Amino acid sequence: MVRQAAFVLCLVVVLATGLIYSQMQSPPAVVSGFVEADEVRVGSRVGGRIMEVAVQEGESVESGQVLVQLEPYDLQHRLAEAEAQLAAAQADLQRVQSGNRPQEIAQAEAAVAALQARLDKLVAGPLPEEIAVAEAQLKLAEAQLQRARSAFDRVQRLIQRGEGTLSQDEVDRVTEEYQAAQALVTARREELALLKRGTREEDIAAARAELQQAQQALSLAREGFRPEDVRKAEAAVAAAQSQVQSLRVQIEELTVRAPTAGVISALDLRPGDLVAPNSPLLTLQEQGRMWVRAYVPEDQLTLRLGDRLPVSVDSYPDRYFDGQVVFIASEAEFTPRNVQTAEQRAKLVFRIKVAIVDSEQLVRPGLPADVWLEPSGERAAP
Repeated sequence: MVRQAAFVLCLVVVLATGLIYSQMQSPPAVVSGFVEADEVRVGSRVGGRIMEVAVQEGESVESGQVLVQLEPYDLQHRLAEAEAQLAAAQADLQRVQSGNRPQEIAQAEAAVAALQARLDKLVAGPLPEEIAVAEAQLKLAEAQLQRARSAFDRVQRLIQRGEGTLSQDEVDRVTEEYQAAQALVTARREELALLKRGTREEDIAAARAELQQAQQALSLAREGFRPEDVRKAEAAVAAAQSQVQSLRVQIEELTVRAPTAGVISALDLRPGDLVAPNSPLLTLQEQGRMWVRAYVPEDQLTLRLGDRLPVSVDSYPDRYFDGQVVFIASEAEFTPRNVQTAEQRAKLVFRIKVAIVDSEQLVRPGLPADVWLEPSGERAAP
């Protein structure tokens, strides 16, 4: 009986020892999730009509590769106009900074001299020689009128008598010469009358005002432009440059390029489609930026940023990928509903993000993945 009791006691000790050992040798904890990738929603700051779609969904692209081309509509024409306005503004600024050319100053001086001479002549009045010349011109015009009248009267008499063989052209010529001679005599008489009457005060005042304006223009030409004129011209150049730069940026935005290497994960465009400004045109998954989003129970959270953890995926069951903890939530949360058991969903967990090192690009987004937690695992160097 004593021997039987001793045997039972030994058996209990062995079982207890085995249970304790098995608890001490429990497998490392594992949390599950899905492989995700950083995505970029690529678009353009200008809208318009799609001219060309250069890629297809699922295609791998390189950084800077052309993805979509929009129609330029009137941007090229507007850029040409803006560049012309910029060139004109720059030329005006250079003119203002350099001042007036010697030729422009000389022209202003000549204008002042001419107006001064005209004013002096008006103030002095007509010279006796000018009156004598006007009288001689009047006498000459009267003599021409007398000859023209005689010819005109002779033609009229012949017409009245029905004599001669004068053509209509000859009659018209004699008549026109007579009328021109009359007009010339009238003009000569008015000129002579003006000379004898002298210069009117209003004519002198008008000439003096014109001379003053010309003198002011000459003074400004010699002094050059004011500082505010230079600043105004500089502002015009800056505004024109800004307009040109804005249009060039808009033209560059017509060509949508890949901001990074990756795979086109979403694309639904056709040539002719209209797109709005600042709207996404396609989605690009960044190449080599895979990670697993997992949830660690609060009683197992011994991780720090930079910890290296093995990651496995169902597609490669015998292979482990190097992972690194790049994010740990600061607050606990309940397990998401997509976790399979109700018991697990009731637990408080911390969301983590583990980046996957996959130089061979074997891992794809959407694959189920396991993150092996190693409380005493290798930590990245700070």
